[in-house]
Amino acid sequence: MTAEAVTDRPLRIALLTYKGNPFCGGQGVYVRHLSRELARLGHSVEVIGAQPYPVLDEVPEGPGPGRLTLTELPSLDLYRQPDPFRTPGRGEYRDWIDLLEVGTMWTGGFPEPLTFSLRARRHLAARRGDFDVIHDNQTLGYGLLGGPRALGAPLVTTIHHPITVDRRLELEAATGWRQSASVRRWYGFTRMQRRVARRLPSVVTVSGSSRQEIADDLGVAHERINVVPVGADTRLFAPDAAVPEVPGRIVTTSSADVPLKGLVFLIEALAKTRTEQPGAHLVVVGKRPEEGPVADAIEAHGLAGAVEFVKGISDAELAGLLSSAQIACVPSLYEGFSLPAAEAMATGTPLLATTGGAIPEVAGRDGETCLAVPPGDAGALAAGLVRLLGDEQLRARLGAAGRERVLERFTWERAAIGTVECYRAAMGAPSAALVQAPMARLPAEPVRAVADSR
Repeated sequence: MTAEAVTDRPLRIALLTYKGNPFCGGQGVYVRHLSRELARLGHSVEVIGAQPYPVLDEVPEGPGPGRLTLTELPSLDLYRQPDPFRTPGRGEYRDWIDLLEVGTMWTGGFPEPLTFSLRARRHLAARRGDFDVIHDNQTLGYGLLGGPRALGAPLVTTIHHPITVDRRLELEAATGWRQSASVRRWYGFTRMQRRVARRLPSVVTVSGSSRQEIADDLGVAHERINVVPVGADTRLFAPDAAVPEVPGRIVTTSSADVPLKGLVFLIEALAKTRTEQPGAHLVVVGKRPEEGPVADAIEAHGLAGAVEFVKGISDAELAGLLSSAQIACVPSLYEGFSLPAAEAMATGTPLLATTGGAIPEVAGRDGETCLAVPPGDAGALAAGLVRLLGDEQLRARLGAAGRERVLERFTWERAAIGTVECYRAAMGAPSAALVQAPMARLPAEPVRAVADSR
């Protein structure tokens, strides 16, 4: 499989993302890097997204004259800072989709997957013939049903992992019936995503673990799910001898308010580790929590001076931070892939990771390319931290082996080539197999087009 083979007959690709900023989660990172590499291979990629809008890279030189543009398809941006869950002014409402968005938010639900899919359907219908293939980045909304007759081109959908997994873990962590009811209402959109997923002709996911979860939780047939691993930007995330190593530094990328990230177990492990390694300290790439289990654990263990939170840093700053660490840690209870693991390994920083979800598919075998521990086990995390901090040779061996594993398996160029193969397969599939849905004819709405990024 070569770049030349997949850039023959360049494609016109619409890449949809209802939440595309790379600082708001893995979906934004996926859009940013995949779109760049698709364009580098010579394809014409138009990213169509809502707030927070995607951030696109310049297209580096590649085997073809690719093109990368952004079209903004605005929502009401109800969750923006500094006024999340805001009620829009009367003049902001444009149509019935806006009313649906606000009404769902008022009743405690999360409307963006549905309302973005409806706006995208209307936009695509007005531009019939502009694209060879439409790639949805886990919107899974009703508006994207109907196949080429409704959307104007075949649809390929990426499901990183079923959000039903997040729902399940947050329900397990909920305390009291009020919090449980709130979680159930917020995740009400997962019922729609389950129904839509079962009717999709072509699904792409990022790991074998996610493939099984999609089949089990969403009811998608295995034969309709293609695994295309994502990866790290190995040009940026690379060993840097100019960055001094900071003794005792442990780095993790984690959302403190998301239970499946397992940060509370790493905080507990740090407290145990400091009894043997007093210089051990943690840098968390994420927002400092003001309350909740992580904040409580930091206070209970007296770790305020040993845990630092940083947010909004650039990829280059993250790469430098990882290079300065003696250990990178992924304490998650579950991951559909784990970009933080791949990026850390790419810098040559030794990795301590759990075996939650797809993490072993990325990190490799315990003792060969990482140290692996069971998820949710603070004692095992602490033992791994103590072992790595005390063994320089082990750190060097695991760091070098981890870097080599990423170079061989997990790069964005490989992800782009594999994704294009899925596009071409979808374009050759008979349209009669696709399910026709209502809402095929909605009025067009104006959007703002952002200039070509090249």
